[in-house]
Amino acid sequence: FENFPVKFRCRSVLAFTTLSISVFTPAAERIRFILGEDDSGPPPPQLFTELDELLSVDGHEMEWKETARWIKFEEKVEKGGERWSKPHVATLSLHSLFQLKNCIEKGTIKLDMEANSLQQIVEIITDSQIESGQLKADLKEMVMYTLLRKHRHQTKKSNLRSLADIGKSVSSASRLFSSQENATAWDFSLNNKFMKKVPRDAEASNVLVGEVDFLDSPFVAFVRLQQSVMLGGLTEVPVPTRFLFILLGPKGKAKSYHEIGRAIATLMSDEVFHDIAYKAKGRGDLLAGIDEFLDEVIVLPPGEWDPDIRIEPPKSIPSADKRYLQYTTALHPGGGGGGHAVGDELKFTGRFCGGLVLDVKRKLPFYASDFYDALNIQSLSAILFIYLGTVTNAITFGGLLGDATDNIFVGTALAGAVFCLFAGQPLTILSSTGPVLVFERLLFNFSKDNQFDYLEFRLWIGLWSAFLCLVLVATDASFLVQYFTRFTEEGFSALISFIFIYDAFKKMLKLAHYHPINTDFNMDLVTQYGCHCSPPDGETMTERRRQSDRKQHLNATWASLTRSECLEWGGQLVGSACEYVPDITLMSFILFFGTYTCSMGLKKFKTSRFFPTTVRKLISDFAIILAILIFCGVDALVGVDTPKLIVPSEFKPTSPNRGWFVPPFGGNPWWVYLASLLPALLVTILLFMDQQITAVIVNRKEHKLKKGAGYHLDLFWVSVLMIVCSFMGLPWYVAATVISIAHIDSLKMETETSAPGEQPKFLGVREQRVTGTMVFILTGLSVFMAPILKFIPMPVLYGVFLYMGVASLNGVQFMDRLQLLLMPAKHQPDLIYLRHVPLRRVHFFTFIRVLCLALLWVLKSTVAAIIFPVMILALVAVRKAMDYVFSQHDLSYLDDVMPEKDKKKKEDEKKKKKKKGSIDSDMNDVKNISESRLSLCLWCCLVSWSVWINNPLLTDNTSLITICCNFVCAVCINKVNMQSEWTLFTFLVLVFSCMIHSKCLSFIKIT
Repeated sequence: FENFPVKFRCRSVLAFTTLSISVFTPAAERIRFILGEDDSGPPPPQLFTELDELLSVDGHEMEWKETARWIKFEEKVEKGGERWSKPHVATLSLHSLFQLKNCIEKGTIKLDMEANSLQQIVEIITDSQIESGQLKADLKEMVMYTLLRKHRHQTKKSNLRSLADIGKSVSSASRLFSSQENATAWDFSLNNKFMKKVPRDAEASNVLVGEVDFLDSPFVAFVRLQQSVMLGGLTEVPVPTRFLFILLGPKGKAKSYHEIGRAIATLMSDEVFHDIAYKAKGRGDLLAGIDEFLDEVIVLPPGEWDPDIRIEPPKSIPSADKRYLQYTTALHPGGGGGGHAVGDELKFTGRFCGGLVLDVKRKLPFYASDFYDALNIQSLSAILFIYLGTVTNAITFGGLLGDATDNIFVGTALAGAVFCLFAGQPLTILSSTGPVLVFERLLFNFSKDNQFDYLEFRLWIGLWSAFLCLVLVATDASFLVQYFTRFTEEGFSALISFIFIYDAFKKMLKLAHYHPINTDFNMDLVTQYGCHCSPPDGETMTERRRQSDRKQHLNATWASLTRSECLEWGGQLVGSACEYVPDITLMSFILFFGTYTCSMGLKKFKTSRFFPTTVRKLISDFAIILAILIFCGVDALVGVDTPKLIVPSEFKPTSPNRGWFVPPFGGNPWWVYLASLLPALLVTILLFMDQQITAVIVNRKEHKLKKGAGYHLDLFWVSVLMIVCSFMGLPWYVAATVISIAHIDSLKMETETSAPGEQPKFLGVREQRVTGTMVFILTGLSVFMAPILKFIPMPVLYGVFLYMGVASLNGVQFMDRLQLLLMPAKHQPDLIYLRHVPLRRVHFFTFIRVLCLALLWVLKSTVAAIIFPVMILALVAVRKAMDYVFSQHDLSYLDDVMPEKDKKKKEDEKKKKKKKGSIDSDMNDVKNISESRLSLCLWCCLVSWSVWINNPLLTDNTSLITICCNFVCAVCINKVNMQSEWTLFTFLVLVFSCMIHSKCLSFIKIT
């Protein structure tokens, strides 16, 4: 070919290319036409495929014996013939696929055949082959006799020997077929258990292959019935047959026929060919489907892989969408952001309370179903789990709030029940959250220091904040939620999760402080180990008796008093054992980690290999309840006096000096009522961010919610409940991120039936109002359940706290990227963003998120916590600024694209197509100019910095503003194709140096 002239070579290559296109394009175009048809009807049902081979069992007459079956994966009858193999991925020989294609090309194809019995189908096929000259007329009766022989199915019980005798004396095909129908009920009764694995409304595809001695050429037929028909005992399960593939051939090629049967059965279980088979109009469509399958087939070298090795089904099956997209006109969505779609819930209406009205109209049709959709055993497990989590949360935060808001059970029950009954998203759980707790403590301390009436001051802050929230509802301000991308959502949810984890360990360490371990114990000094009560100095027992009205201790001595009595009478505990309580700390940590580990293990029990599917699912649903019961039993069995859950025994106001209503006037000066607006702004920002970020996380499209969201309606009820709680002196309640995520996880639904080897598919979340409402009713009734709840050890509930914090981090991309920092590249998982974004950019993105999270944690833990709400809002601004640091391509995979970028996306694509030729040349010029200007501006920054360092007389602000201005100019000029992470790093170093120098100057001036 190289010796030919250049002109001839070019023409030859062009001719070969044209020939290739002419060969492959018609098939692709045919598939595009088949799959692209506008079909308004239901999708084609799934198929159960059964392979039957013509065999002689135990030396008896030939009969059809089931040897394999498919729903999604292949199952073979083991050589012993007594059991099915494990489901595995079907491995086919490439030669069998070409032979199958040859069979379809030359065999009889009958699409949309109208027939009601197997005998009728066989008669139509044989007549067609006789007419076309493929079958001799005198062989018709023998072919029909063979095809209508009895079918023996593989069942758990192999005592079907008696059925083999049925029909032995029958000499005609019709009598054979009637005996086959008599055996149907017996076969079906044996396989009812497998029927649960078959999808609902499924249809059957039967494959019959075998060798006979009366044929000289293969007898091949592919049939699709107009309507699926029950064909007696042809199929092992009572599923109507829609497809039938028949291959009878001469003797000597049984293995080849078997492989061809496996090939067509595997094709019928393939999603794309399955649809083509249902929509095919003729032989050419089926051949095009086989060609498409061959294009996607992967061939393994015979010397490197043993075909007898069975490949385990993958945990996640690759979607066929990519193959479908090749033959449809739909555009690929692009990017990997995901998150929440901007639907009707977040549209700005421009009308007064327009969004609120739309939320009511959207949720009203589902209100009745929100109650009867909860009729499932899963709802009971969710109620118990979330109830214990809510009670633990109330006890934890109630104790931290102290005497200011003591009646947290009343507030939790009232606010939570009302919200779940009337809110737009009842899956959201209200609680007193960590950020609100921080603000309440600061407010309490401020009121105490300035001698304000705390509850009255808090009432006015609550009223102002509720008013501002109602203004946000009326003006459709919740449309700003669309700017909460994954960066903001995961940053906030990770912070709350870490707070839960931190609080769980903090509580356990505090418990260890109250019950310390005696690390100085010496076995030799065990005789000196003890504790006794000693009288206080200068007092006698008689003097103490006079101060007390108790008569039972008149004859007591100090040494005979118990520990509590000794402290009550003013005595002193003396001895080396007084400070220590044996085994309590150790037992508490065993209960703590045991509850957490057991909860995690039982929750994953659904995917284990033990017990039937129903039992595994039940154990997984009640995992947390079982873990709590197990370790409550362990605690009771061991008998160590671990701290127990203590709940109030009666309803009463916070202080006996007031009733349930906080008076709005009289406790503080008049100007405090107006000044309350300033802290109310911070509370409003906190409530809005906390509520809406949690709502966004709950409403993510990954949860497949079908009843819609209600952002405006949710915020409306939070505002109303804030007014009620402020007047009653109860804590403020807002959406609790971690508990809401736990609520979602406990209500996730999966397919009831899944093919053998296939993982259950996630269907969505059980959307209803009953679980949340019952949780808060039980919370209110906890006062009356105190005799029962007192047996639950607090370490067990802290273990549940830890579980909720860790479980809410599952599926968070931020945690996956943190793990990437510690993984070598060869061990990193195949994540979509790692395919499209350089690893250093991924790490830089993770570094920014860690920096923001650390800053929020520091602010939460210091006196600067008053600006914590503003810093949460600043996460949105940081994400907006990242548009100047990362390209939109990178952000589409690392995060969500901002709304205005979505609007411009289509316009940008059109511009790129028009200017593709000119952009490439212009980009180099722009890049060179931008890099030179960047260097110039950065040099200006460095010069300004050095001048300021050497001239301390210059003011701090002037130099800092100069550096910032130069940096902004550099970023604006160099927005195209710049190494932005290094620019930002340089700027941060400069600013940090300025701050250090400023502190040094201040120290020098002071000294």
